[in-house]
Amino acid sequence: MATLRVHPEAQAKVGVFQEDLCSKTENLLGSYFPKKISELDAFLKEPALNEANLGNLKAPLDIPVPDPVKEKEKEEQKKQQEKEEKGPPCSPVNCNEKIVALLQHLKPEIKDVIEQFNLVTTWLQLRIPQIEDGNNFGVAVQEKVFELMTSLHTKLEGFHTQISMYFSERGDSVTKEAKQPHVGDYQQLVQEREEAEYPDIYLMVMEIVTLTLCYMTSS
Repeated sequence: MATLRVHPEAQAKVGVFQEDLCSKTENLLGSYFPKKISELDAFLKEPALNEANLGNLKAPLDIPVPDPVKEKEKEEQKKQQEKEEKGPPCSPVNCNEKIVALLQHLKPEIKDVIEQFNLVTTWLQLRIPQIEDGNNFGVAVQEKVFELMTSLHTKLEGFHTQISMYFSERGDSVTKEAKQPHVGDYQQLVQEREEAEYPDIYLMVMEIVTLTLCYMTSS
């Protein structure tokens, strides 16, 4: 098999890239990740993330309950007109500001950690020894570590989907409440979704701390 020949100038640039990558990774493992863990631990202890009474999370919906008689008259009039989508009889309904504030704090952390994990993963790939070097055991160990990091990365990516699902599900609940404001269960459904998201946010922060520790100990 022919040996791949690399131009010396290109080889030198690759060497510079590898040295820079190693330097950045050493900084991540020795300084950035420990600092990030400390910052996230402080976030976990903030009062906003330790609300004992979840009822305090409830956001006002300001959706008026229509008069049944007047609504019936309106419906009869609409039967004579072309069918159209019925909008909610209220002003725009805002998000739950308390939940949104926590998510706005969390989302940049997720993005930042994913970017740094990508850097560490690239560094790890460069460290995997070649099988032809005779270090088969070393190859197996490094590949297992790489598989673990890939799994951790996938878990972090899933947090974005989880956050999007919260807004989608709460939006559906608010829509039901707006269309049938006389049904108390729909209003309760909105509150239940908000209360369910609150501990999920706490758990996501905890997961980031745990995953960061896993990266530090596995690298």
